[in-house]
Amino acid sequence: MAFHDVRYPTNLSLGSSGGPERRTEIVTLVNGFEERNSPWSDSRRRYDAGAGMRSLDDLDTLITFFEARRGQLHAFRWKDWADYKTCRPSLVVSATDQVIGTGDGTRVTFQLSKTYASGSGSWTRVITKPVAGTVKIAVNGSERVPGADFSVDATTGVVTLQLPPAVGATVTAGCEFDVPVRFDTDRIAVTIATFHAGEIPQVPVIEVRI
Repeated sequence: MAFHDVRYPTNLSLGSSGGPERRTEIVTLVNGFEERNSPWSDSRRRYDAGAGMRSLDDLDTLITFFEARRGQLHAFRWKDWADYKTCRPSLVVSATDQVIGTGDGTRVTFQLSKTYASGSGSWTRVITKPVAGTVKIAVNGSERVPGADFSVDATTGVVTLQLPPAVGATVTAGCEFDVPVRFDTDRIAVTIATFHAGEIPQVPVIEVRI
Protein backbone atom coordinates (compact mmCIF):
# COMPACT_ATOMS: atom_id res chain seq x y z
CA MET A 1 0.00 0.00 0.00
CA ALA A 2 1.35 3.43 -0.97
CA PHE A 3 0.75 6.71 0.76
CA HIS A 4 -0.56 9.57 -1.36
CA ASP A 5 0.57 12.83 0.21
CA VAL A 6 -2.75 14.55 -0.45
CA ARG A 7 -5.36 15.71 2.04
CA TYR A 8 -9.01 14.70 1.95
CA PRO A 9 -11.02 17.90 1.24
CA THR A 10 -11.28 19.75 4.54
CA ASN A 11 -14.72 21.19 3.76
CA LEU A 12 -16.01 17.61 3.80
CA SER A 13 -14.05 16.32 6.78
CA LEU A 14 -15.38 19.28 8.80
CA GLY A 15 -18.79 17.66 9.10
CA SER A 16 -17.56 14.11 9.57
CA SER A 17 -17.81 12.05 12.73
CA GLY A 18 -15.17 9.91 14.39
CA GLY A 19 -12.37 9.76 16.91
CA PRO A 20 -9.90 7.51 18.74
CA GLU A 21 -10.41 3.80 19.31
CA ARG A 22 -8.56 1.45 21.65
CA ARG A 23 -8.65 -2.30 22.08
CA THR A 24 -9.03 -3.65 25.59
CA GLU A 25 -9.29 -7.32 26.50
CA ILE A 26 -11.35 -7.87 29.66
CA VAL A 27 -11.59 -11.12 31.60
CA THR A 28 -14.11 -11.35 34.43
CA LEU A 29 -12.87 -13.63 37.20
CA VAL A 30 -15.08 -15.96 39.23
CA ASN A 31 -14.91 -13.58 42.19
CA GLY A 32 -16.31 -10.72 40.09
CA PHE A 33 -13.04 -8.84 39.72
CA GLU A 34 -11.66 -8.05 36.29
CA GLU A 35 -8.33 -8.37 34.57
CA ARG A 36 -7.82 -5.85 31.80
CA ASN A 37 -5.10 -5.77 29.18
CA SER A 38 -4.51 -4.00 25.88
CA PRO A 39 -2.55 -5.48 22.96
CA TRP A 40 -2.35 -1.98 21.47
CA SER A 41 0.18 0.52 22.78
CA ASP A 42 -1.38 3.29 20.67
CA SER A 43 -4.92 4.27 19.82
CA ARG A 44 -6.30 4.12 16.29
CA ARG A 45 -8.75 6.61 14.85
CA ARG A 46 -11.86 5.93 12.80
CA TYR A 47 -14.04 8.39 10.90
CA ASP A 48 -17.05 8.48 8.59
CA ALA A 49 -16.18 10.37 5.41
CA GLY A 50 -19.79 10.31 4.24
CA ALA A 51 -21.12 12.37 7.13
CA GLY A 52 -19.68 15.64 5.81
CA MET A 53 -21.51 15.63 2.48
CA ARG A 54 -24.26 18.19 1.92
CA SER A 55 -24.74 18.32 -1.85
CA LEU A 56 -24.35 16.30 -5.02
CA ASP A 57 -21.15 18.23 -5.74
CA ASP A 58 -19.80 17.00 -2.38
CA LEU A 59 -20.72 13.47 -3.39
CA ASP A 60 -18.90 13.90 -6.69
CA THR A 61 -15.81 15.17 -4.83
CA LEU A 62 -15.90 12.11 -2.56
CA ILE A 63 -16.23 9.67 -5.44
CA THR A 64 -13.40 11.36 -7.34
CA PHE A 65 -11.12 11.19 -4.29
CA PHE A 66 -12.14 7.58 -3.61
CA GLU A 67 -11.40 6.48 -7.17
CA ALA A 68 -8.04 8.28 -7.22
CA ARG A 69 -7.02 6.36 -4.08
CA ARG A 70 -8.27 3.07 -5.62
CA GLY A 71 -10.55 2.48 -2.66
CA GLN A 72 -8.63 0.96 0.24
CA LEU A 73 -5.38 0.62 -1.71
CA HIS A 74 -3.70 3.97 -1.04
CA ALA A 75 -3.60 5.97 2.19
CA PHE A 76 -3.92 9.75 2.44
CA ARG A 77 -4.04 12.71 4.84
CA TRP A 78 -7.11 13.49 6.95
CA LYS A 79 -7.78 16.59 9.04
CA ASP A 80 -9.38 15.66 12.35
CA TRP A 81 -11.12 18.91 13.25
CA ALA A 82 -11.42 17.82 16.88
CA ASP A 83 -7.68 17.20 17.25
CA TYR A 84 -5.33 18.76 14.70
CA LYS A 85 -3.08 20.98 16.83
CA THR A 86 -0.38 20.39 19.44
CA CYS A 87 -2.24 22.87 21.64
CA ARG A 88 -5.89 23.18 22.66
CA PRO A 89 -8.26 23.85 19.71
CA SER A 90 -9.02 27.40 20.91
CA LEU A 91 -5.34 28.37 21.14
CA VAL A 92 -2.72 29.32 18.54
CA VAL A 93 0.13 26.88 17.90
CA SER A 94 3.35 27.95 19.62
CA ALA A 95 6.94 26.70 19.69
CA THR A 96 6.56 25.61 23.32
CA ASP A 97 3.43 23.46 23.01
CA GLN A 98 5.09 20.07 23.45
CA VAL A 99 8.41 18.77 24.77
CA ILE A 100 9.93 16.57 22.05
CA GLY A 101 13.38 15.92 23.49
CA THR A 102 16.39 16.94 25.53
CA GLY A 103 19.74 17.96 24.09
CA ASP A 104 22.82 15.82 24.61
CA GLY A 105 25.32 17.99 22.74
CA THR A 106 25.36 15.82 19.60
CA ARG A 107 21.78 14.88 18.68
CA VAL A 108 20.14 17.05 15.98
CA THR A 109 17.02 15.05 15.00
CA PHE A 110 13.81 15.01 17.02
CA GLN A 111 10.40 13.44 16.37
CA LEU A 112 7.31 15.64 16.56
CA SER A 113 4.81 14.35 19.10
CA LYS A 114 1.84 15.28 21.28
CA THR A 115 1.34 14.11 24.86
CA TYR A 116 -2.15 13.60 26.29
CA ALA A 117 -1.99 13.79 30.09
CA SER A 118 -4.73 13.50 32.70
CA GLY A 119 -4.07 12.83 36.35
CA SER A 120 -1.31 10.25 36.70
CA GLY A 121 -1.88 8.85 33.22
CA SER A 122 -0.44 9.99 29.91
CA TRP A 123 0.09 8.83 26.34
CA THR A 124 2.45 10.28 23.74
CA ARG A 125 1.31 10.32 20.13
CA VAL A 126 3.92 10.35 17.38
CA ILE A 127 3.12 12.97 14.73
CA THR A 128 4.17 11.71 11.30
CA LYS A 129 2.17 14.07 9.09
CA PRO A 130 2.72 17.70 10.17
CA VAL A 131 1.13 20.38 8.01
CA ALA A 132 3.79 22.16 5.99
CA GLY A 133 4.56 25.67 7.18
CA THR A 134 3.01 25.26 10.63
CA VAL A 135 5.92 23.70 12.56
CA LYS A 136 7.54 25.87 15.23
CA ILE A 137 10.60 24.85 17.25
CA ALA A 138 12.23 26.27 20.39
CA VAL A 139 15.27 25.32 22.45
CA ASN A 140 15.05 26.31 26.12
CA GLY A 141 12.18 28.61 25.19
CA SER A 142 14.09 30.43 22.45
CA GLU A 143 12.24 30.05 19.16
CA ARG A 144 14.24 28.91 16.13
CA VAL A 145 13.89 30.14 12.54
CA PRO A 146 12.57 27.59 10.02
CA GLY A 147 14.95 27.01 7.14
CA ALA A 148 17.85 28.76 8.83
CA ASP A 149 17.85 26.92 12.17
CA PHE A 150 15.88 23.76 11.41
CA SER A 151 14.12 21.75 8.72
CA VAL A 152 11.13 19.42 8.89
CA ASP A 153 10.38 16.25 6.96
CA ALA A 154 6.64 16.62 6.35
CA THR A 155 6.38 12.91 5.45
CA THR A 156 7.77 11.62 8.76
CA GLY A 157 7.50 14.46 11.28
CA VAL A 158 11.24 14.40 11.99
CA VAL A 159 12.80 17.77 12.81
CA THR A 160 16.49 18.35 12.04
CA LEU A 161 18.26 21.20 13.81
CA GLN A 162 21.26 22.88 12.21
CA LEU A 163 23.14 22.81 15.51
CA PRO A 164 22.82 20.24 18.32
CA PRO A 165 21.15 21.59 21.48
CA ALA A 166 23.39 21.79 24.51
CA VAL A 167 23.36 19.04 27.11
CA GLY A 168 20.14 19.27 29.12
CA ALA A 169 18.49 21.83 26.81
CA THR A 170 14.75 21.31 26.39
CA VAL A 171 13.55 21.03 22.80
CA THR A 172 9.89 21.95 22.27
CA ALA A 173 7.65 22.13 19.25
CA GLY A 174 4.21 23.08 18.03
CA CYS A 175 2.37 22.42 14.77
CA GLU A 176 -0.82 21.48 13.02
CA PHE A 177 -0.98 17.87 11.83
CA ASP A 178 -2.99 15.41 9.78
CA VAL A 179 -3.87 11.77 10.41
CA PRO A 180 -2.64 9.15 7.90
CA VAL A 181 -5.71 7.14 6.92
CA ARG A 182 -7.23 4.92 4.25
CA PHE A 183 -10.77 4.13 3.23
CA ASP A 184 -12.05 1.10 5.13
CA THR A 185 -14.26 -0.03 2.26
CA ASP A 186 -13.91 -0.75 -1.44
CA ARG A 187 -17.51 0.19 -2.18
CA ILE A 188 -19.60 3.36 -2.09
CA ALA A 189 -23.35 2.80 -2.42
CA VAL A 190 -25.74 5.75 -2.83
CA THR A 191 -28.76 6.67 -4.92
CA ILE A 192 -29.68 10.19 -5.92
CA ALA A 193 -33.20 9.74 -4.55
CA THR A 194 -32.08 8.77 -1.07
CA PHE A 195 -29.35 11.43 -1.09
CA HIS A 196 -31.93 14.16 -1.76
CA ALA A 197 -34.09 12.64 0.98
CA GLY A 198 -31.33 13.17 3.50
CA GLU A 199 -29.84 9.68 3.53
CA ILE A 200 -26.07 9.84 3.07
CA PRO A 201 -23.72 6.95 2.42
CA GLN A 202 -21.48 5.60 5.13
CA VAL A 203 -17.86 5.76 4.03
CA PRO A 204 -15.61 4.46 6.81
CA VAL A 205 -12.06 5.78 7.10
CA ILE A 206 -9.41 4.27 9.40
CA GLU A 207 -5.99 5.40 10.59
CA VAL A 208 -2.95 3.54 9.29
CA ARG A 209 0.46 3.04 10.88
CA ILE A 210 3.20 4.88 9.01
